[in-house]
Amino acid sequence: MIDETDAGVRRAAPELIALSHSIHSEPELAFEEYRSAAKVCEVLASHGFEIDSGVADIPTAFTASYGSGELTIGICAEYDALPEIGHACGHNIIAASAVGAAIALAPFAEKLGITIRVLGTPAEESGGGKVLMLERGVFDGVAAALMVHPGPFDIVGATSLALSDIAVRFTGRAAHASAAPEWGINAGDALTVSQVAIGLLRQHLAPGQQLHGIVSDGGLAPNIVPGHSELLYYLRAHTSESLAALTEKAYRCFDAGALATGCTHEIRTISPTYAELTPDPWLVAQFRREAEAIGRTPLAPELEGFRPLGSTDMGNVTNVLPGIHPVIGLDSSGAVTHQPEFAAACVTASADTAVLDGARLLARTAAAASQDTDVRSRLLEGVQARSAR
Repeated sequence: MIDETDAGVRRAAPELIALSHSIHSEPELAFEEYRSAAKVCEVLASHGFEIDSGVADIPTAFTASYGSGELTIGICAEYDALPEIGHACGHNIIAASAVGAAIALAPFAEKLGITIRVLGTPAEESGGGKVLMLERGVFDGVAAALMVHPGPFDIVGATSLALSDIAVRFTGRAAHASAAPEWGINAGDALTVSQVAIGLLRQHLAPGQQLHGIVSDGGLAPNIVPGHSELLYYLRAHTSESLAALTEKAYRCFDAGALATGCTHEIRTISPTYAELTPDPWLVAQFRREAEAIGRTPLAPELEGFRPLGSTDMGNVTNVLPGIHPVIGLDSSGAVTHQPEFAAACVTASADTAVLDGARLLARTAAAASQDTDVRSRLLEGVQARSAR
């Protein structure tokens, strides 16, 4: 089976590389990935996949299915980009690898007793497409969800942090900053007090907790007391429980800014809360075996937890059903994700190799899971248990 799925990836290689480069050339932001989603669907449809577009009431989300086996293997494709720096997280590689794995598995779907389902998941960078799709039933019936993500080196049992994405809006009263400052209630000062409090809080954070943010609205002009201001913040932690504790402390800092200045304030959630990645141990071990078999050298298991990979909505998926989110390495000349230099690296020869190796490893891992009697039974029982809730 390994030789057959590898051969399928090799045959599709020109299509996969062209798809990766095409998505990269037209970066689209969260929930606006119309061209990118269409490109992915076009390739899958040409290989006989049944496309269902606009799932979960999200125009740029889709599923593409092949086969009718009782075991449904989900392969997640991401294709959103970052503001200004485009595909600096390499989602073009994620999408092309997912398509390659699905195409390679399709001829053997009946033999393996599987249904292959590519899940087109928009808005990973901001917006939580997978969270919405999970809540709206798109992952129902999926026994395991697999994907690969590019990075500077290979990490199989990749971990991530739980994430809260918030906006804090302060409202005061504008006034002339020279002629009548006493009439003003300074929302800019509320913002400053809050950031000072956040800075002091950092000394007392638990391991794995993080806070970072920007000023999205600091006022209109120097001669106007700011009547409104806004902070955008990410709160992160190793676990959802730790994130809840951090959130309580951070919110008190924002309360302090409002209290000190006499402003009112409102905190709103921008994106759904991301849970931490909890990769399935068997799928991790199998992916590692396959990666080593094709000559890759993943980071040692004992080192994987030292550098969580930011946050991802795939964490929510892996907290509900078995899944993995390994990193496929490419030569980025020292650049890391979310740098412009990494975006440039995602259409190099090394990136093209990552597309093909990622597809091979996903297909191999999915095939192995479907053929292992114990794993297959566990995955099917998991689907039944979730449907009974």
